[in-house]
Amino acid sequence: MSIADQVQGLMDDVLGPEPSPKRRRLDSNSPQSSYENDQKPDLDTPTDAGNGYAFEEESETGDQPTASNSQTPRERDQQPDDSRPLGVHYKPYMTLRGHKRGVAAVRFSPNGKWVASCSADCTIKVWNAQTGTLVHTLEGHLAGVSTISWAPDSIVLASGSDDKSIRLWDVRTGKCMPTALTGHHNYIYSIAFSPKGNMLVSGSYDEAVFLWDVRTARVMRSLPAHSDPVSGVDFVRDGTLVASCSSDGLIRLWDSNTGQCLKTLVHEDNAPVTSVRFSPNGKFVLAATLDSSVRLWKYVEGRCIKTYQGHKNHKFSINACFGTYYDEQEDGEESAFAMCGDEEGKAVIWDVNTKTVLQVLDGHDDVVLGVDSSPDSSMVATCSLDGTIRVWKNSPDK
Repeated sequence: MSIADQVQGLMDDVLGPEPSPKRRRLDSNSPQSSYENDQKPDLDTPTDAGNGYAFEEESETGDQPTASNSQTPRERDQQPDDSRPLGVHYKPYMTLRGHKRGVAAVRFSPNGKWVASCSADCTIKVWNAQTGTLVHTLEGHLAGVSTISWAPDSIVLASGSDDKSIRLWDVRTGKCMPTALTGHHNYIYSIAFSPKGNMLVSGSYDEAVFLWDVRTARVMRSLPAHSDPVSGVDFVRDGTLVASCSSDGLIRLWDSNTGQCLKTLVHEDNAPVTSVRFSPNGKFVLAATLDSSVRLWKYVEGRCIKTYQGHKNHKFSINACFGTYYDEQEDGEESAFAMCGDEEGKAVIWDVNTKTVLQVLDGHDDVVLGVDSSPDSSMVATCSLDGTIRVWKNSPDK
């Protein structure tokens, strides 16, 4: 399956049989792994800005966001070609029930057809994104499952568990691939496929980042990434960089080819970082931290250029994501939003440039641990310790 056009010159619980590090602030008491080092990417800034991600830079001021004043959506003939509604007006679409314990993560498939969820009940579930029908319950892990990632073909789904293994599943059959990916010495905390689907990156409570060859199920590189458990990992859009974050307060950028650490990002507050996500154009990194903040980093320059606040997050490892919408106040131009859960059962959506709170999604009875946006952002999903997944659909009706 083809990958996105490459940008130029990129450089830089839920409770299981044992408590999962996915849910609460981490402490460090686990072993480290070995480091391998071997063509360093060009350090020039990428040139592909992309709609909705040419962010306006500003010094960090800690400004508190304010709720936006929405306008009436424009008539259909004034809307963009794909008929997506203007603005952000997500409405409850469906609630997916079936997990027996808290749900740690939720992910839309790249083709938008499926929603996958994982839970402390040791299972992964695959749902039809349009109807909410349960397609598969994937069983095989011996402990709670904290993280999932789709391959680019939307056929293979990877899962990482407190049983220290990563499993690959064929969602057409619901069957597990014969060989599990084993090598971490502690809980698997976060995983992500490369854009080509041939590599997988994993972060663990053992403080290491592993790069895996998916075809051979073997570790290609083991990086002693952090001094505390690794809470998040991600691949950049062309696969040349890996980002990792940790409760040690650091975000690190790695050359996926050589294993070399190219950049370390740290905020002056040094709050534990719970998740990290590259922007779709590969120029920025979005990081959630345990000081109730989500920060946008221009990582080539090592600068935090935006801080989003208005949610509560002090104890739990909560994920953040990007999405896009058509701005009512900018003649329907495509803009970007950032989204993050919180500890009071909500999810908050901010405009990436203005930091304005576009919408607060309130529907869960417990901590919202995971959020995700569908490929076209027509839907978003949230999952919670209350054991449910909620899917929200953007609607022109307020």
